[in-house]
Amino acid sequence: MEMEMQTKRCRSRWMDEKCRSRWMLAESDFASTFRLLTVFAYGTYADYLAEARNLPPLTEAQKNKLRHLSVVTLAAKVKCIPYAVLLEALALRNVRQLEDLVIEAVYADVLRGSLDQRNQRLEVDYSIGRDIQRQDLSSIAQTLQEWCMGCEVVLSGIEEQVSRANQHKEQQLGLKQQIESEVANLKKTIKVTTAAAAAATSQDPEQHLTELREPAPGTNQRQPSKKAPKGKGLRSSAKIWSKSN
Repeated sequence: MEMEMQTKRCRSRWMDEKCRSRWMLAESDFASTFRLLTVFAYGTYADYLAEARNLPPLTEAQKNKLRHLSVVTLAAKVKCIPYAVLLEALALRNVRQLEDLVIEAVYADVLRGSLDQRNQRLEVDYSIGRDIQRQDLSSIAQTLQEWCMGCEVVLSGIEEQVSRANQHKEQQLGLKQQIESEVANLKKTIKVTTAAAAAATSQDPEQHLTELREPAPGTNQRQPSKKAPKGKGLRSSAKIWSKSN
């Protein structure tokens, strides 16, 4: 607790000293230079043009640097920036200068994106961050708070899904154990039934062969048919022939 209080005091003291140093620079003979530094830290090229009479002149390289930072400021608000907005914000005369400036910013790794020449716009995928002003802290804190609330909602949803998945897993395990138990009982029943049937039908092999050879008593046995005497038919036919004559 004491360590936390000391940290807060040191931070407050540092902020007071920083504000005092800024105030001293703003009121000193280097006020214009300090204002130009502030424009490079937080402002845009349009801000510089609005105060150009009271600020030190810029070289072409410095102008391009401030234009790059101005594109970064625009990219923080919208990811698809029309050429018309860029031309006005950067005070450029034609599209060729604008595209060369954007390509230079991409090679400097200030931003990443693509130039849509057909639709006349810059599509930004990534851009560096700029310095934060003190008045921006409240909006940043609010954004972080909303982000934390969103994370809590997502985490709650994930926990609910995990709970449902665990319940479903337990149900499936219980059903699997029940099926395995029923299968085991069924196997035991089949085994006992098969053993009983085998015991009931087991007998001596010689007795079994005897039963196959000798039919059971009371069954009708087929009597062999008597053969007709040979030549009987020939004699009767001979008698018929003699009478007719």
